[in-house]
Amino acid sequence: MSAVQDIEQLVPVREGEYGEAVAAVEPGGIEFISLHERHGNPITLFATWVSPNLEFATIFIGVLAVAILGMGFWDAALAILLGTALGSLTHGVLSSWGPKFGVPMMVQSRGAFGFLGNILPAGLNAFSGAIGWFIVNSVSGAFAIQALTNGRLPFWLAFLVIVLAQVGIATFGHNLIHAFERIALPLLGIVFLIACYYIFSHANLGTGPNAKTEGLGGEFGAFTLTFTAAFGYAAGWNPYAADYTRYFPPTASRAAIGFWAACGVFLSCILLELSGAALVTVAGTKWGPTDIPTAQLAAAMPDVIYKITLLCIAIGAVAANVINIYSGVMSFLAVGIREMGLTLRQRRAVLAIAAGVIGYVIGVLGQANVGPGTKYELFIILISYWIATWEGVVFVDYLLTRGKYDERHFFDTRWNRWQGITAMLIGLVVSVSLFGNQFGLFVGKVPTAFPQLGDITFIVGFVLSAGLYYLFNLGRRTEMAPEESAAA
Repeated sequence: MSAVQDIEQLVPVREGEYGEAVAAVEPGGIEFISLHERHGNPITLFATWVSPNLEFATIFIGVLAVAILGMGFWDAALAILLGTALGSLTHGVLSSWGPKFGVPMMVQSRGAFGFLGNILPAGLNAFSGAIGWFIVNSVSGAFAIQALTNGRLPFWLAFLVIVLAQVGIATFGHNLIHAFERIALPLLGIVFLIACYYIFSHANLGTGPNAKTEGLGGEFGAFTLTFTAAFGYAAGWNPYAADYTRYFPPTASRAAIGFWAACGVFLSCILLELSGAALVTVAGTKWGPTDIPTAQLAAAMPDVIYKITLLCIAIGAVAANVINIYSGVMSFLAVGIREMGLTLRQRRAVLAIAAGVIGYVIGVLGQANVGPGTKYELFIILISYWIATWEGVVFVDYLLTRGKYDERHFFDTRWNRWQGITAMLIGLVVSVSLFGNQFGLFVGKVPTAFPQLGDITFIVGFVLSAGLYYLFNLGRRTEMAPEESAAA
C-alpha cells in the first residue's frame, strides 16, 4: 500500500467523483484529495498564475512607486524586481507542498499552528481574499466597464456583472478555475503586451525622483516602501499556493510545480508593475485624488487599444477574483466553521455567494476604486505584514520537521500548538509598533526617529517570528508521517 493510500485511511477524504471534469461542481471542501482523483500537469500553473495578475491592481503598484512615492523609474524598477522576486520565490516553494499533503494551504498551516492557533492566519487570509481583494478588483473592473461604455452603464450594474461572473466560476470550483485562467491567458496576454508596448513607447523613463512627493523618507524610504508593496502584491497569493496544486499526483515534479507557479507570478507582476511605473512618466497622465487611474491609459495608446485594454482589465478582475473567492472560502472552512446543517460542498457554495453579496454591498456603497487616496497602498502594505510573520512560522516548522507531518493533525481539533500563534503575534505586534509606516495611518517609533528607513516591517516580522518559533521549539522531535509510524 502506498503512502498516500495509507493517509487515506487516517484523514477525511473528499468524496464524490470529480476527476478532470470542468463543467461539474467540485464536490467536498477542504478534505484530502485521494490518489485516484489526482490529475494535472505542472506547466498549467503558468497560466493559473499569469492571468490573475493581468489587471489594473497590478499596474497600480508601479504607479504607486512613481506617482505617490516620487521615485525615478529605474530605482522603482529595481525595488519592484527585488520585492516581486522574493514574493514569487516563496510562492513557488509553498506551491510545491500541495501534491505532498493533498489539502489546501490553510489546512497545511495547522501543522505549525494547531487547530485553534490557525484561526488567526486562516481568518486573516479569508478576509484579505474573499473581502479585501474581492472589492479592490471588482470595483476596478466595474470602473473599466463604465469607461468602456462612456458612463452609460450605471456603476451598480457594471459591478453586478463582474461579481456574478466571479462568484459563478468560483462556485464551480478547482477545475473550472484552472480552465478559465488558461482560456483567458491568450486574450489577456496579447492585449496587455500591446498595451505595454504603447506605454513604454510614450514613456519618459529618464524622469528623475520627485522630491515633492518623496516624503520624509527620501529616496531610500520610498525604495523600501516600493519593495514592500511589490513583495506584498506577489506574496498576497502565497496563502493560496497549495489550493491549486493539491490535485496534482504525488509523483509530479515538485521542482517543476514550484518553477511554473513562481514564474507565472513573477513575469506577470514585473511586466505590469514596470508598465505602471512607466505610465506615470507619459505626458498628459494625471494622478490626483479625483483622477480615474484607468482613464490615464488613454494618454499612452490609440483609442481602439485603450478600449480593448479596458475590456481586458474587466476580464482580468474576474481572473483574479475567482481565485480570491475560492481560496478565501477555503480559508473560511479552515477556520473551522460549524456545519450549519450543510455538507462541505454546500458550505463552500454558500460562503462563495455570501462573499459576493457582502463584497457587492460594500463596493456599491464605497466604490473603493484602486487609485491615489483610496488606501489601496495601505491594504498592500498590511498584507505583507501578516503574511511575512505567518511564513516565518510555517517555513521554520517545515525545516524543523523536514516536511514529515502526521497528516491526522491537519484535521484534529485537539491538535494545538501555542508556539506558532505566539511567535506570529509577537512578530506582528513588535514589528508593526517599531517599524510600521502605513501611509499616514500609523508610524512606529523607529521610522519616526529614522524616516529614511521607510518601511521594513515585513522583514523584521519574518525574522522575528521565525527566530521565536525556532527558540520555542528547541528540542522538539521531528514529527513522523503516518506511513513511517506504521513502519516503526
